[in-house]
Amino acid sequence: MLRKAVLTILAIGAAPISAAHAEWIEGSSKHFVVYADDSPAHVKEMTSNLERFDKAVRTVLKLKEPDVSPEARVTVFVLPSIDDVQKMLGARGKNVAGYYRNDGPAPIAFVPKNSGNDSSQTPATILRHEYTHHVMRSSWGDVTFPTWFSEGFAELFATAKSTSDGGIIIGAVPLYRAYGIDRMNDMPIERLTSGPPNYKDALQGQEFYGRAWLLTHYLIFDKDRAKQLADYISAINAGKPAKEAEALLGLNSTLDLKMNGYGARRTLPSAALSASQLPIGEVSTRPLTPGEAATISVQMRSKNGVDQKLAQEVVAQARTAAAPFPNDPAAQNELAEAEYDAGNYAASEAAADRALAANPKSVHALVYKGMAQGTIAEKAGVTDPAVWTAVRRWYLAANKLEPLYAYPVQLYYESFLAAKQVPTRAAKDALLYGYQLAPQNLTIRQEAARILIDDGKLKAARIALEPIAFDEDPSPLVDAAKKAIAALDANDGAAALEALKPAPPEKPGDKPGEKKKS
Repeated sequence: MLRKAVLTILAIGAAPISAAHAEWIEGSSKHFVVYADDSPAHVKEMTSNLERFDKAVRTVLKLKEPDVSPEARVTVFVLPSIDDVQKMLGARGKNVAGYYRNDGPAPIAFVPKNSGNDSSQTPATILRHEYTHHVMRSSWGDVTFPTWFSEGFAELFATAKSTSDGGIIIGAVPLYRAYGIDRMNDMPIERLTSGPPNYKDALQGQEFYGRAWLLTHYLIFDKDRAKQLADYISAINAGKPAKEAEALLGLNSTLDLKMNGYGARRTLPSAALSASQLPIGEVSTRPLTPGEAATISVQMRSKNGVDQKLAQEVVAQARTAAAPFPNDPAAQNELAEAEYDAGNYAASEAAADRALAANPKSVHALVYKGMAQGTIAEKAGVTDPAVWTAVRRWYLAANKLEPLYAYPVQLYYESFLAAKQVPTRAAKDALLYGYQLAPQNLTIRQEAARILIDDGKLKAARIALEPIAFDEDPSPLVDAAKKAIAALDANDGAAALEALKPAPPEKPGDKPGEKKKS
């Protein structure tokens, strides 16, 4: 299956986003929710192009069309400029033009409306790159890809072009990476394949992404080399030593010269899909309600992640923004989230109650009602089963409304840990189901691994942990996964469970199942 996936990597496109100013508009489709301060026509075009992009990727890779909960769609926030995108990441935002996050209840992406001075790297290009990562992680969640291939693959799709008749062509050169494409002396193959670049070094980043794109293009568009690529990735996932895996692909100094020769051709291979192969479903747009528009900035900041200090700033903003809209479910939902992040759990529950009074079917409000009650009980050391049963009813209600949304079942499972109770078999099975729904969520993967180890399924647990261990963003989650894998390789399930012990009680600013970042 892995080889087939790698061998069939091809196809997609989307048009650049116009900079026309209007009001905040929501674009809605099967796989996406797009928020932009733009005209309805432009937001609909962007959302439609994203759906067409998704269809092309899945068609070419022969991926089954997934059933998607509306709550689990990718939410795309379109900000005015690259500077605004970088501010969302704070100190980590230097040299970032757009980004995607999968460590929360649902995937999110931030992209700029205007791309600055480099017109070749359009907002659409950035968004295609980020969404390609999402497809990889959600469709091949149990497959570990080296960083160079993950980024080169995303760049391969990023330059997809739409044709006048509605088709899509992939394979174009990313001109915004032109500086780095032939820099084999600065980014030789052994450096390229050894790990991620120093993202704070703009030139090194250009070299890494340029060479990663070239190597990926070179390998994929050649039938024989595509087979070698599949063997290489399979070897990595089988736990083979790096040198053994690299030998399968012929990763040596002569490959640098071959890559440069390939990249110097006047034309490079490409692949195309016709319009008839890319049908998409309904795409709608609507202006945000006054309450939604007033709290859109709060929503972005909360979903992006807060630390304790930032949580206090965001909740103050949320209170001011939501105050004129006590009966608007969206405004009260944003307030409930901000109050929770700031550690004000009773206030969070009160806001969730107002949201539920306005919309009893608000999944977000049901979830925060349960989270607020559960955290209050946990901090008070409550062990009364009746109290925790009442907490879980909110998660079960959310799950009943949106059975394909992983977050409520994750919270249901985690409530047993918070109550210091042994999770029931039903809770464990629910979490494992959530793992299948959201394989891109690393926290769910870790929790699934613990259950699988308990069940004696050590090989399956190792598969669950591998993408965490290879994640390029250092974190306690990554360290724990590496230690657990080492224990599993020694057939020591007990040591693996010890390495994966649940984290200590979370501080305000963290949510169950989600490690917030500033």
